[in-house]
Amino acid sequence: MINMLNLKKEIGMKKQLVNRVRIFFMLAFVWTIACLVTSCGGRSEKGYLRLLYWNIQNGMWSGQGDNYDSFVEWVKEQNPDICVWCEAQSIYKTGTADPMEAADRYLTDNWEKLAMRYGHTYCYIGGHRDNYPQVITSKYPIKNVLRIVGSEPDSVVTHGAGWAQIEVNQQTINVVTLHTWPQAFAFRAEDKEASKAESGGDKYRRMEIEYICKHTIDSVPEAAGQYWMMMGDFNARSRIDNAVYNYPEEDTRFLVHDYIRENTPYIDVIAKKYPGEFKTTTGKEARIDFVYCTSPLYERIVAADVVTDTYTKPVRDPANLSNFWHPSDHRPILVDFDLEK
Repeated sequence: MINMLNLKKEIGMKKQLVNRVRIFFMLAFVWTIACLVTSCGGRSEKGYLRLLYWNIQNGMWSGQGDNYDSFVEWVKEQNPDICVWCEAQSIYKTGTADPMEAADRYLTDNWEKLAMRYGHTYCYIGGHRDNYPQVITSKYPIKNVLRIVGSEPDSVVTHGAGWAQIEVNQQTINVVTLHTWPQAFAFRAEDKEASKAESGGDKYRRMEIEYICKHTIDSVPEAAGQYWMMMGDFNARSRIDNAVYNYPEEDTRFLVHDYIRENTPYIDVIAKKYPGEFKTTTGKEARIDFVYCTSPLYERIVAADVVTDTYTKPVRDPANLSNFWHPSDHRPILVDFDLEK
């Protein structure tokens, strides 16, 4: 009888042990999945610095109708520490292609209020000379170094640019934002068709990127060993992606990124993270949005990607208004950095 009781007791203990082992592995599995989810496209890991860059087309025109609620909710889900927004000014009336009166434009004046809704308390507007400025928002203080608008008459940086510094855990990160000229003809070209024929737009963008680089990273002799990032809508293709484009070798559409590769210490983050893979950043097949980093900062990247999900996938406006898309005609880029590596 005693042996039977001992046997039952032993069997019960074994069952408890098996159950505990099962629970352990289930928890380990859940934890692993959670870690995978927190890579780019979800919340960043604790301790990582997350950058979110996005051209939000016409000041997030698509989000005006719901008071930016969907936009804010999506940004909160990503939990970025630093955001860089291109086309960060309200321009058009909700649901139309009709220009707003200047007094009715919510952005840029209210970026601080909008940023606070997704947890950012600091805001910076770069060089602002037209309707398409860039804005940085952050959980960390932002210091202006230089707001860039170019020089008259022939070196105007059409949409402006900015050079700011953000201090994170006693480490300084230089952030350069830009948005180059978008047209096939040169800025202020009198004969637009003739300018197109001469690749005037490509050559103008080449001038802009040289101007921006010379007034930012090239002005600091030791920059290659520092933390620098440069990002924006470059409106230019990279020859790294030419397996997709099939342009001639000397095509002027490569001028901007050729200059960066040949004259600066910047690394094309997405291209290096995904060699041989093409990741469009627009509603069509074009990679014209880039995040560049210097080597010390690139080495601290733990995840990076162009984000396409149910919210960010560009959808053409049903009414075919101008070139409007929902939520934007561009896709965001997320980059996670481990500054403690």
